[in-house]
Amino acid sequence: QLKLVETGGGLVQSGGSLRLSCAAPGINLNSYQIGWFRRAPGKEREGVSCISVGRDTGYADSVKGRFKIIRDIAGNTVYLQMNGLKPEDTAVYYCVANWNPRSPTCPLSPNYTYWGQGIQVTVSS
Repeated sequence: QLKLVETGGGLVQSGGSLRLSCAAPGINLNSYQIGWFRRAPGKEREGVSCISVGRDTGYADSVKGRFKIIRDIAGNTVYLQMNGLKPEDTAVYYCVANWNPRSPTCPLSPNYTYWGQGIQVTVSS
């Protein structure tokens, strides 16, 4: 069973930066599609970003140019670097994964098998 662990959330002022990390102790994530989703209070779950095994990436329009997803092969970790944070980015962020070593792309739809527990990101105005 794949257990995803998210770290790096917290409280930041508008315009600030945070870096979320996703790891799975004892599991090599390099053959998995990895994504980040978020759910804000009263809103639908939203696909934020994803990265394929081949490191092709996808981003929601709301975060393009501000967020960057990075796969650290050696460290077996996927990061979500979030810059220029806005109060509307406030949400619980979830790391997600699919075993799919052959797909050149990754989905921003919630069709992922494995989900982390989620981590809070709060952006104050």
